[in-house]
Amino acid sequence: MENSVMVVGIDDSSESFYALEWTLDRFFFPYQSKPPFKLTIVHAKPSPSSIVGLAGPGGIEVFPFVDADLKKIASRVVNKAKELCSSKSVTDVVVEVVEGDPRNVLCEAVEKHNAAMLVVGSHGYGAIKRAVLGSVSDYCAHHAHCTVMIVKRPRIKH
Repeated sequence: MENSVMVVGIDDSSESFYALEWTLDRFFFPYQSKPPFKLTIVHAKPSPSSIVGLAGPGGIEVFPFVDADLKKIASRVVNKAKELCSSKSVTDVVVEVVEGDPRNVLCEAVEKHNAAMLVVGSHGYGAIKRAVLGSVSDYCAHHAHCTVMIVKRPRIKH
């Protein structure tokens, strides 16, 4: 039987790396030779125009700098993800960078890979920030055609 695909969405936040590590520790590391899933990690890289658009008229001059910056962030995220995987002895992993809104990118990745599960971290935004930004995890939970696992960081008790 062909292994189902698990897609893990990551960005440059500590929440998404917590989710990736949590997933590796539970679904991959214990099954070194035969994990229950094929792992695909997806980073949604914002398009420079989506960011520069916020800058208004003089935006065009900053475009190349924004683009270079987003590419740097994407490669840092990808390298960090690959390092985390190899530190857990997970070598059979596909890492993709796809330009676009993470909500669409992750739902499209699920379709493309015919994934059985999508894993996303929870940013734990408050209600107002979530209302303004729109939660990626909420969106995916409603629109992805697979099981969606939202990994939350445990609250630290003081």
